[in-house]
Amino acid sequence: MSTSETELARWQFDLSWALFDHHLQRLAPDDFLWEPGPLCWTLDAGPDGSWIPDWADTEPDPVPVPTIGWLSWHIGWWWSVTMDHARGRTPREREEIHWPGPGEPTIAWLRALRDEWLDILGGLDPSALAAPVTFPWGEDSPYTGAHQLAWVNTELTKNAAEIGQLRLLRTAATAAPA
Repeated sequence: MSTSETELARWQFDLSWALFDHHLQRLAPDDFLWEPGPLCWTLDAGPDGSWIPDWADTEPDPVPVPTIGWLSWHIGWWWSVTMDHARGRTPREREEIHWPGPGEPTIAWLRALRDEWLDILGGLDPSALAAPVTFPWGEDSPYTGAHQLAWVNTELTKNAAEIGQLRLLRTAATAAPA
C-alpha cells in the first residue's frame, strides 16, 4: 500500500468516524438498552454489576435485532481484538471485553478506542500493510494488513448506520404526536 493509499484509508476512517460521532453526540442513556421489538440481543447486568452481552456461537434464525448497547459492546469487542492483533498482543477473548454501561461511559470508551486506533494508524509501517493477517478471517486468511484496515472502516460504518437507525427509530417511537 502506497502513501496515497494509506492516506485514502485514513481519510475513509475519518469519514466513517464522523458519521458515527454524529450519532454518539446525540445518544441518551435510555437509548442504549431500548428494545425495538420482542426478539433482541442486548446486555444484562450480571450479579457483580458487569454487563453480559447476549450471544450465540451459531447465528440464530431469525437474527435478533441488537440494541444500541449490544452494538456498542460489539464495536468495542471487534476493535479491541483488532488492535491486539495490530500491536502484536495476545488477543483477548470475547468475554474479556467489558461494556462500561449506558450513556457517557460507553461513549468515552468508544472515543478512547478511536484514539488508540489513530495511534496505530499514525505508526503504520508500510510493510505491515502488505503482511498477511488472520483477524478477523482465520488462520488460512489470504488477506493483508491493508485488507484489515479497510475492514475496520467498513465494519465501523455498518455499525454506525445500525446505531443511527435504532436511535432514529427510538426517537420516532417516543415522540409526541404532532
